[in-house]
Amino acid sequence: MTTLENRPRTALVVIDVQNGVVGDSHDRDAVVGNIGTLVDRARDAGVDVVWVQHNSDELVAESEPWHYVPELVRLDSEPLVQKAYGDSFEATELESLLAERGVGRLVVAGAQTDACIRSTLHGAFTRGYDTTLVTDAHTTEDLTPYGAPPPQDVIAHTNLYWSFQTAPGRTAETVPTAEVDFAM
Repeated sequence: MTTLENRPRTALVVIDVQNGVVGDSHDRDAVVGNIGTLVDRARDAGVDVVWVQHNSDELVAESEPWHYVPELVRLDSEPLVQKAYGDSFEATELESLLAERGVGRLVVAGAQTDACIRSTLHGAFTRGYDTTLVTDAHTTEDLTPYGAPPPQDVIAHTNLYWSFQTAPGRTAETVPTAEVDFAM
């Protein structure tokens, strides 16, 4: 259970599924399809969908790489959080936005596994949120030329270690898209 008082609600947080982030990512189409499924299911369940969008020298606002992939369409009523760091909470309004909505549990999907997904998971968990990583709804690009493991291994390792994450008063879990329960 979340350590955040009076925060019984759940939100789906979709991180950085931008053209310039996932264009060459591992299993891109399947992951984007799973995220689309999650978005539809969250909306049907009345669960907040919060979109996060990275800004950098490579992801300049309003450029083609900066835009979300065309398969995912944000509703005007759904918040869009702009960020410049890996952790979606760092120097953004994400925490206040979630507090206003009474959210204490996050379902996390998006990119990149080894950067913004991991940073946001840890940032949420240390702030008191219950966190669910959707095992087949996050991805990363191939960074083996820089010494990283292959992307499928990065994804598998993140799914493995997050399933064993523990701390007092909080839960961490991993589930595939088909098993996400927004009612918890």
